[in-house]
Amino acid sequence: MRTEILVGLLWARGQSLWTGSPEGGKRVEGVWRVPRIPGITAANATLMLGPDRFAPRLSEVAHEELEAAGIRGLIVDLDNTLLGFRETELGHEHLSWVARAHDRGFRIVMLSNNQSERVHGIAAQLKVECIPNALKPLPFGFLRAKRRLAMKRREIAVVGDQLFTDVLGGKLCGLYTILTEPIEAKDFAVTRVFRFFERVMLRNRR
Repeated sequence: MRTEILVGLLWARGQSLWTGSPEGGKRVEGVWRVPRIPGITAANATLMLGPDRFAPRLSEVAHEELEAAGIRGLIVDLDNTLLGFRETELGHEHLSWVARAHDRGFRIVMLSNNQSERVHGIAAQLKVECIPNALKPLPFGFLRAKRRLAMKRREIAVVGDQLFTDVLGGKLCGLYTILTEPIEAKDFAVTRVFRFFERVMLRNRR
């Protein structure tokens, strides 16, 4: 309930920022039409609900671009970011992306609001640390992940498919944020409520 209240308050504030008001910010257009994350969208890092970058999928986030931005640690969401809703088998593209990230020296922590058993199982497949039941967008899980990464805020990026959990939580902790397109339309009931507000904020959101 406290999360829903927080989202409602921030949505009211964010609506004025993302519609081209004098207070700053442009509404993001054509978010999911860009092929990767070249930085040509209207993403605005100064807004509480403005991700630093967009990407169609986690697997399309270029490791080289993260390195160029000084990012060495990643806090990654699970459902609809790494794999589809309630799926248990990771796709080859994401397995390969995580393996290449390890090879390049990135450290990764999976941060999920999902239950412990499921999160630990997927984390074991990827050979990464994990924090289940994170209560995103509250900052506690993000700060725990930061401590596990043992890096400075400017060296960490949050990657996830939800504006009001992954991006908002990352912003509350001063972290670089990348918003991905959800892998599929299926979601938890509470997430469907958040999706409605996302479509208001991001007009081209599915």
